[in-house]
Amino acid sequence: MKPLRLLLPAVAALSAVQAGAVKLPNGWEFRSRDPKGQVEYDLARGDFSSTGGAVITFQGVTLTADRLTGNLLKQEVLAEGAVSVVGKGAAWTGERINYNFTTGQMSAGEFKVGRDPLFVSGAGLSFDKDKNVYSATNAVLTTDNYAEPAHRLKAKAIRIVPGQYVEADGATLYMGDLPVFYFPHYYRSLERHPYNFSFLPGYRSLYGAYLETKFNYAVNEHLDGAIRFDLREKRGVAVGPDVNLHLGRLGEARLKYYIARDEEPGLDVRTPAQPLPDNRQRLNLSYSAAPWTNFTFQSVVRYQQDPFIVRDFFESEYRQNVQPSTFVEAQKTWPNWSLDVFVQPQVNEFQETVQRLPDVRLTGYRQQLGDSPFFYESESSVGYYQKDFAYELTPSFAAWRGDSFHQLLLPETFFGWLNLTPRVGGRFTHYAETYGATAMADDQDRFVFNTGAEMSFKASRLWRGAANRTFDVDGLRHIIEPSLNYAFVPSPNVLPPALPQFDPELPSLRLLPIEYADYNSIDSVDSQNVLRLSLRNKLQTRRAEGVDNVVNWGIYTDWRLKPRQGQAGFSDFYSDLDFKPRSWITFNSMVRYAINDGQIRESLHRVYIQPNDVWHLALGHRYFDDQATYGPNSGHNLLFSSFYYKLNENWAFRTSHHFEARDGVMEEQYYTLYRDLRSWTSALTLRMRNNRVGEDDITVGVAFSLKAAPRYRVGQDRDEPTTLFGG
Repeated sequence: MKPLRLLLPAVAALSAVQAGAVKLPNGWEFRSRDPKGQVEYDLARGDFSSTGGAVITFQGVTLTADRLTGNLLKQEVLAEGAVSVVGKGAAWTGERINYNFTTGQMSAGEFKVGRDPLFVSGAGLSFDKDKNVYSATNAVLTTDNYAEPAHRLKAKAIRIVPGQYVEADGATLYMGDLPVFYFPHYYRSLERHPYNFSFLPGYRSLYGAYLETKFNYAVNEHLDGAIRFDLREKRGVAVGPDVNLHLGRLGEARLKYYIARDEEPGLDVRTPAQPLPDNRQRLNLSYSAAPWTNFTFQSVVRYQQDPFIVRDFFESEYRQNVQPSTFVEAQKTWPNWSLDVFVQPQVNEFQETVQRLPDVRLTGYRQQLGDSPFFYESESSVGYYQKDFAYELTPSFAAWRGDSFHQLLLPETFFGWLNLTPRVGGRFTHYAETYGATAMADDQDRFVFNTGAEMSFKASRLWRGAANRTFDVDGLRHIIEPSLNYAFVPSPNVLPPALPQFDPELPSLRLLPIEYADYNSIDSVDSQNVLRLSLRNKLQTRRAEGVDNVVNWGIYTDWRLKPRQGQAGFSDFYSDLDFKPRSWITFNSMVRYAINDGQIRESLHRVYIQPNDVWHLALGHRYFDDQATYGPNSGHNLLFSSFYYKLNENWAFRTSHHFEARDGVMEEQYYTLYRDLRSWTSALTLRMRNNRVGEDDITVGVAFSLKAAPRYRVGQDRDEPTTLFGG
């Protein structure tokens, strides 16, 4: 058979190579590094060879070399000349490497590899697949990721089991160029030491000087945790244990307890102006398990002695969840059904809670009825519910409620492209007598009929020859997806004001679902005659990372054919846009426009620029109209920015700002200076916050992290900057 010759087109640089990429069956991809590069491939035997430099990618591993030969059916490659293998948590370099893409097995002559926390160079590299052991001779081992490491271990032979341990024979420890110790046999675990301390010192105007200390321990594979001991100049001493149990098939259990002897607790502004307790405590208990197939169990208990202990001492956690809930849940699933038992008590009296004691729910997933064209779905629940208000300022009320929803659907495709799914369903809800000061009538039964249909199609057009370097375009594909969703629900026999509101319709920044059972505000079900109009456009191209969306734009609104009292003919109009003119520039836009009032209710615009690992910039604007629905003074006109710059291998800095344009107040500023300390990294952070009431909050924190066992995940300092202050 005559070989099929693939000539990769001439290119000037790797960044522009994508235009010459060749994708073969089973996920293989070739790209040329040289203007005259070419690859010869035999479709029958799978043999291939390349000259002039090529890049081959398969299963998440990228191999680059001056010359490549191998067999793609066996998935084996011999790479020669400036070889690099990147993927599966490591980056290998050398002059000659035999590599198997499936097993990861390799052998090499002179090589270098970086696999945190170790960096190794040497000769005679080999891999034992069965034992998962890398072996090398005449090797140099270090944890210092510098070209000239401050310390290194030279050994006659080394063996590495990734993530577990490294051992060496005939090893000499060097500090710089000075030999300081000889090890006949050297062994080091790559897992974090079971007992270690972490310290986070700083200053905050609310605390004074502080030091957060944590002693981490790992008794065995089943038990680990930490003991906290925190000192705050103005606020006193706080302690607490964290205990984690790893029980295998029986699940995971965690306990977190914290007690602060607060010398300046302040006032509880909710009660009103009552002092907070001096001894402030919190307790978190959680347990999760999946002891059997398709069965899960989880429970969380979050007790707080007062509403502000998490805000005051665990700021990052507070920003993620202002009012965490307590619950117990067990779920069993089958191919077409699931049974869920949910219990939610009120643990903290200052948190408004709907107690569910319990809530039992049976869900029928969308499923075909035999060989018929019809599909069926359902959701039924029964439970005892009690609405408790914070501090009992409003009397609670309670009742039994049973609810059952059933629906039939008939999905059809016409002309090979038009999707139409009509639906018809009904809901029955029984309310027992409601107890409490806001008691409704005696037992009530509500009936709801619903029908509707959803229509959509997708069309696309391809321009293979479209190319533009300015916008990093290599071919274009336009996809358009219009959709119409009609819902009709006549007025139920009992309207929402006559029913106890355990699951009411809450204010939302986005359009709520119009289909049941996606619309789950059971007690607010009312009449509707509405047509949801939506249109999505995508413009896609090929880039180095694969198919990428240059434009992804969705617009949608509701046309209320028969508005209820207080509703307008049209809902607000929404636009969600992502624009990516280059792989390193992203623009996001979200706009909510009131058609009837002719004004913008909400907008969010952001641009991210990250051309390399040296610097990146983020700019944004958030506008929210002051609306009574969301509470007093809910409006804002916020400008925000973030800038990162890497000065050199050792130093970098990041700044971020939040500026409220309505009254010209700089609400929050962050300034962080990073220092690479070889085996450690450190961050010095200054934050200034204008609280608008009282004094400004000024915080300075110093965070350290060991590279071999990082304290923060990648990007956490950017996404959650408050973690740099502890908590």
